[in-house]
Amino acid sequence: MDCIAKEIQKLKKEKDIAVLAHYYVRDEVQKVADYTGDSYYLSKIATSLPHKTILFCGVKFMGESAKILNPEKKVLMANDAADCPMAHMVDLEEIATIRTQFKDVAVVCYINSTAEVKAHSDVCVTSSNAVQIVKNLPQKTIYFIPDENLGRHVAAQVPEKHFIFGSGYCHVHADISRKSIEEAKAQSPSAKVLAHPECKAETLELADFIGSTSGILNYATESPAREFIIGTETGTRYELERMNPGKTFFFTDQPPVCPGMKSVTLDSLLDAMKNQESPVEIEPELQTNACQALSRMLELAK
Repeated sequence: MDCIAKEIQKLKKEKDIAVLAHYYVRDEVQKVADYTGDSYYLSKIATSLPHKTILFCGVKFMGESAKILNPEKKVLMANDAADCPMAHMVDLEEIATIRTQFKDVAVVCYINSTAEVKAHSDVCVTSSNAVQIVKNLPQKTIYFIPDENLGRHVAAQVPEKHFIFGSGYCHVHADISRKSIEEAKAQSPSAKVLAHPECKAETLELADFIGSTSGILNYATESPAREFIIGTETGTRYELERMNPGKTFFFTDQPPVCPGMKSVTLDSLLDAMKNQESPVEIEPELQTNACQALSRMLELAK
């Protein structure tokens, strides 16, 4: 494994490649990345990199977002097959129907969506900036897609607006049940519960803090507490422990694991760097339309 990591570091310099990794990928992949972060951070950092090639260690919609924001750069995926089921849980015809029924509507799509969905939306959001962006929108009606759980969490904080929700969900977070958190809390009663808003509302009710992946990391780092129950994907353990030596992090008995994220390995990363096959491609018209939603996100989230 050390030999592979060394070869990756060598190729990054030789081929002018920046490696971006999401917090949910394997520990060894995060270790060799130039930048690690959540979806918002990675989408933002991708627009400021001088490298000719960006290699994404994550799922397909992340590579698409990077390509949309950087059409002149080559964008590679560390595993072309890595995908997010929720990104496809949107009916484009339903968007058109909602626009017809509600004239004063903003179609707000979670960044965990396909390029085509972004192209049909008014603005993208992430779990870290959704509340701020929705509050800043002039429209009073919000059609929030695809994640219903995140949408309802946002709606509770923006009661002055009328929300319509998509029916999508993240199966990894939706499977973090209230019962599993209660069981973890029974074993570690002093532990703080930190949960991602993609979890169901009944699970979020038990949380001491609800926030994005980066929000969870920041809370755990700044909190004087020493023990935490983490209600998000297990890949966060690497950065949580790296940033917080001496603190203890628990996950539920059935740890939440994203198969798409975990399909990215050092071997697949190295192969992508060597071969540079199947770069992410977005049709020009699709890129232009999708870029408007992503660019507006970056503008409204400043």
